[in-house]
Amino acid sequence: MIMPRGQQLLLPVNPLFIVVSLLAALALNMLPLGRQAWQPDLLMVLLAFWALNQPQRVGMGVAFLLGLCMDVDRSSLLGQHALAYALLVFAAGAMGRRLSWFSTPVQALHLLPLFAVVHGLQVLLRMVAGGIVPGLLVVVAPLIEALLWPLVSGLLLAPQRRPPDSDENRPL
Repeated sequence: MIMPRGQQLLLPVNPLFIVVSLLAALALNMLPLGRQAWQPDLLMVLLAFWALNQPQRVGMGVAFLLGLCMDVDRSSLLGQHALAYALLVFAAGAMGRRLSWFSTPVQALHLLPLFAVVHGLQVLLRMVAGGIVPGLLVVVAPLIEALLWPLVSGLLLAPQRRPPDSDENRPL
């Protein structure tokens, strides 16, 4: 694949870094902050990021398992977050090749409808199970997640952007 002009060639990602970042996002989502409808789902943003950048390592199975952990933590309908996260990873993987050509702000604009659909699916599943309608503030969460996308993308790609070790015998 030809690299877009001005884009730096990235080093391989450490699989342990992926696991630690996903577990940290899961832990941040599980903090007892009094869940509000407008609060962004950081695990959703990281799952979308790794599904776009490392689809061979973070797939629907990982998303489903992390979603089950969120369902147990939130005492929600078992499978609600799991289904939503699996759908997110599937859609992000389908959009991955196209999105890799865009800058991070444009990627955030493309991911905004995806985040909105996933939140809408969660609200729909919650209402079908007999939950209450969260109100109009649920629309704010996908907007905040899209605004977080450039920051998260920059932070998670930083270890891969470090310069390679200098080697005198290296031809490039």
